[in-house]
Amino acid sequence: MDDVEKRRYDVWAAGDAYERYMGRWSRRVAEDFVGWLGCDPGARWLDVGCGTGALTATVADRCHPRTVVGLERSTAFATAARTTVPKATAFALADARALPFPEAVFDVAVSGLMLNFLPEPTDCVREATRVVRPGGLVAAYVWDYADGMAFLRHFWDAATTLDPAAAELDEGRRFPVCRPEPLRETWTSADLLDVEVAAVEVPTVFADFTDLWEPFLTGQGPAPGYVAALPAPARDHLRAALEATVPTRPDGSIGLTARAWAVRGRRPVPPGTVSL
Repeated sequence: MDDVEKRRYDVWAAGDAYERYMGRWSRRVAEDFVGWLGCDPGARWLDVGCGTGALTATVADRCHPRTVVGLERSTAFATAARTTVPKATAFALADARALPFPEAVFDVAVSGLMLNFLPEPTDCVREATRVVRPGGLVAAYVWDYADGMAFLRHFWDAATTLDPAAAELDEGRRFPVCRPEPLRETWTSADLLDVEVAAVEVPTVFADFTDLWEPFLTGQGPAPGYVAALPAPARDHLRAALEATVPTRPDGSIGLTARAWAVRGRRPVPPGTVSL
C-alpha cells in the first residue's frame, strides 16, 4: 500500500464527529501546551491547521491576544471552529504549506495534531517561520502514536491481530515525525533556534466501551477510516477483539492516557536588529 492509498483513510470532513473522536482530548492537551509556551498579552497568534478550534479557543481564552487567526483546509472544520471560537479574529481557508500572509506579521505560530498529515512537514514549519517576526515563536504538538496514545494502541493491536495488513495504516508506523528527535530535527531544519521538545500527557477516560468504540464508526481519521472500509462481519470481530483487551473498571468506565509531544523554537533575529 503506497502513501496515496494510505491517505484515503485520512478523512477530515465532519466537525462534530471529530470532536467526539479526538477533539475532546486535543482540548486538554491544548491547555497544557499553551501553558508551556507562556502567553504575553497583546500578541498576534496564528493557528495553522486549526481543525475544529481546540487550540484556537485556548489561545483566545487564556492569552489575551491582540489577534488570533485560525487557518484550515477543511471547510467543514473551519465552519465548526467559527461556531465554537467567537473570540477569534478571523479564519482562513488555505494550505499550511502556502500561508496567505506576508512575512513577519505574527508573533506566534502554532499547530495542533496536524503536522504529521503533511507529505513534507518541514515545508509547513518553514512557512510558519516566514510569517512570524524575528524572535517570534513557532510551536506545535502531535500525538505520540507509537507509544503514548493508549486507546489507539489498543485499537491497532486488535486490528493487526485480525488483519496483519492493517499494520500499514497504524499511525505509529506511518508518522515517524511524531517522536522527539524527528520533531527536533524538523524544527532545526527550518533554521529555528532554542528548540525544545516536551511530553504532554492527559487522561482519556471513557464512560464505557460504547463511548470508546462509537467514535471509530465516524470515518474521521485513519483508524475510523479503516473501520468504515471494513465489511460488517469484520467490523464486529474487531469490536469484540478491542473490547476484550481494553482495561475496564468495575463501573464499566475505561481509564487510559494520551501523550503528545510538544516542540517549540524561535525565528532567528538578524545581527544588528532588535526583536520587539
